[in-house]
Amino acid sequence: MSLNIEHIIQQDNWLQRVTAQNFDTYALALFRYQYEHCAVYRAFTDAIGRDPAGIATCAAIPCLPISFFKTHTVVSGSFVPETIFESSGTTATQNSRHLVKDAGLYRQSFLKGFEQYYGAPENYVFLCLLPSYLERGNSSLVYMADELIRRSGRFESGFYLNEWEQLAGLLQSLKQRGTPVILLGVTFALLDFAEHYPMDLSGVIVMETGGMKGRREEWTRDQVHQYLCGQWQLQQIHSEYGMTELLSQAYSKGGGVYQAASTMQVKVRDENDPFDIRTTGAGCLNVIDLANVHSCAFIATDDIAKIVADGSFEVLGRLDHSALRGCSLMVV
Repeated sequence: MSLNIEHIIQQDNWLQRVTAQNFDTYALALFRYQYEHCAVYRAFTDAIGRDPAGIATCAAIPCLPISFFKTHTVVSGSFVPETIFESSGTTATQNSRHLVKDAGLYRQSFLKGFEQYYGAPENYVFLCLLPSYLERGNSSLVYMADELIRRSGRFESGFYLNEWEQLAGLLQSLKQRGTPVILLGVTFALLDFAEHYPMDLSGVIVMETGGMKGRREEWTRDQVHQYLCGQWQLQQIHSEYGMTELLSQAYSKGGGVYQAASTMQVKVRDENDPFDIRTTGAGCLNVIDLANVHSCAFIATDDIAKIVADGSFEVLGRLDHSALRGCSLMVV
């Protein structure tokens, strides 16, 4: 079955109709659309000698190296962006820029993914410890957290910079009242907070988004999770996998094992042969993100991952040649 993707993407809430059963159909239709409308992606596809007419499976769709978001304007069509998300970095690095035509599409995507694994945002109080990202006005993570806070409808929900005493008191109060809470934080901030405020947070969802940014000695994900569990009497630490170049996320409810949102699909490629694509095993992570309809949906990341038969995956580290990403954890 072929789809008229140009007609579909004009419809409201079209991402809600994406399922595991029809994902490939949408992805192949979007590939044909982006080959025609994304000049950077078309030039890349042509340069590696891939004939669009011969591409019949998702595994055969070329994935654009993620570094192109640093060096090129990756857009499908011509538009004035509603917002531009930019990656964190230092003055010595070049940041990725993701031009977003319709921020509503991003909201639709991340809300669909969150609800898929956690239910309605209205069910939670969101306490967001994202100091380094709040200092920037173009963070996709802050945009998502702000919308979750708004949707929660709870006056306790909000952002925190260095108000640790207030945050600790609020966490304990909400826990005593039996209120469902998600403490969403960048890794270094969670570690700093846990060091100064050990307490019983059993029953609270603590979700790390990655991010050490040279603030502390770099720890492995296991070290981070073990420390946070010990300081806060938790069984598991949840994690969110996202990046500037994506408009969909994956979530882990423990052990660093992620499940992708229904708008997102992951595969691995061989480090030495990028055309050797597999649905299981270890390799470099390729992501198809159907929400990236106005940029490029097919991205070859610099993360090293392991995918198992049910489609869940672990992030094992990063390619040696890649600059450390602000939202990433370390090589384990």
